[in-house]
Amino acid sequence: MMDGTAASLRYPLETPPEPDQAIEIAEGVLWLRVPMPTVLNHVNVYALDDGDKGWTIIDSGPHRPQTVEQWEALMKGPLKGRPVWRVLITHHHPDHVGMLGWFMERGAEHWTSRVSYLLSRMLVLDVETEATPQTIAYWKTAGMPPEMIAKRSKQRPMNFADIVHPIPPGFVRLQEGETVEAGGRTWDVRLGGGHAPEHITLWSRDCNLVIGGDQLLPSISPNVGVQAAEPFADPLADWLEACERLSTYAREDQFVLPGHKLPYYGLPTRLNQLIVNHHHGLDRLVDYIAEPKTVVECFPPLFKRQIVEEIYHLAMIEAYAHLNHLMYEGRATRTLREDGAYLWQAVPGK
Repeated sequence: MMDGTAASLRYPLETPPEPDQAIEIAEGVLWLRVPMPTVLNHVNVYALDDGDKGWTIIDSGPHRPQTVEQWEALMKGPLKGRPVWRVLITHHHPDHVGMLGWFMERGAEHWTSRVSYLLSRMLVLDVETEATPQTIAYWKTAGMPPEMIAKRSKQRPMNFADIVHPIPPGFVRLQEGETVEAGGRTWDVRLGGGHAPEHITLWSRDCNLVIGGDQLLPSISPNVGVQAAEPFADPLADWLEACERLSTYAREDQFVLPGHKLPYYGLPTRLNQLIVNHHHGLDRLVDYIAEPKTVVECFPPLFKRQIVEEIYHLAMIEAYAHLNHLMYEGRATRTLREDGAYLWQAVPGK
């Protein structure tokens, strides 16, 4: 969610494909784009030509009537009526995994990491009609205003199953260090983290392509947030570790195919930006909490935009992640206020 400069990145393809079209990135690799009714209004999908088997697609878009119609048109058009035999999911978020079950019902295999499989299977079965007591308690610890808590407590939560097709059991597990054959190429599997656990990235051994999902986005950083289900987590530590580790494989000539925005060159620069931007955010945050603040009072030093209601939750969980990280580094402490909100304060000299 945090913005980051991308001035030194290069974008050779300035116009994305139309919903019923595809752009050939390289021989046997197509770029497709699925629209979404959100602030981030699209997700990128890639189709890899596996010859007689048909197609491997990387991610799938959310499950909506419009997306079903789009995929039916794509399969008749750019995919030439050939089957999708495998869906490789980079991570479990609904904009990436939403149409997986629809493809599986038509014979496709599910390839992903174990954590992605387990989370997507669990979440699609977990339908809530109202906010749980644990979620409400989490909102309170973040310092969400009482009137907002009252409003949200009466609303039906957004459920994973609202935009994710039921996912049948069974998958092929991908692990760090393995290889995958797809699109006439051998790809090294390297796992990311922070935005989503065991996030799959694919690095071609045969050409300069890297499939980055949301781990390697240009111009924006993916949301790194603390969820109500795991309020003591430190996903920012996972994010920074993954960026540092993946940096050792990055080259300037690699062409990165991200989950959102435009394909780009400049991966070493981009990974450095993703690391530096968060460290700068942490430093600004430490200065800001010289006097005690709640989580939701900490938006100004982290985000370069007005936090409207549509993105309030994303901002809150990301601010929570940065404050948790400062606490585990010994740079901040927290105390519980009488109303149930944590007050965070910098440790002098840290």
